[in-house]
Amino acid sequence: MSPWKTEKHFASWLGLCPGNKISGGKRISGKSKPTANRAVVALRLAAQSLYNSHSALGAFLRLQKARLGAPKAVTATAHKLARLIYSLLKHGTEYVDAGQDYYEEQYRQRVIYNLKRRAKQMGFCLVEKETGAVA
Repeated sequence: MSPWKTEKHFASWLGLCPGNKISGGKRISGKSKPTANRAVVALRLAAQSLYNSHSALGAFLRLQKARLGAPKAVTATAHKLARLIYSLLKHGTEYVDAGQDYYEEQYRQRVIYNLKRRAKQMGFCLVEKETGAVA
């Protein structure tokens, strides 16, 4: 993994990073570069197969698919897989999947934090509703 300084360089070499075509200060395209690299094909196929997985990566794919659509979600998940592979090979670490529930809870906490921050900027205060059994 020595030819690439960071995982970002590796993902860019694979062609999984968003493009940044700019002309005259205007962004023309954000499309990823087309590539004939077989590793990219394998990563995209692996990412696509995660759709029914109960792992954190599967939850990531489903969330991105709902937000961006299937092709962009597969590319984003393949990008995440490429960064994981780089880290595993470069540093010799083991991959430990935290699971779907952990990922969804982290996402929920991020959404709540951002909602509270936006409400505070607008002069409001969010209060969590107590969830209890109503008789």
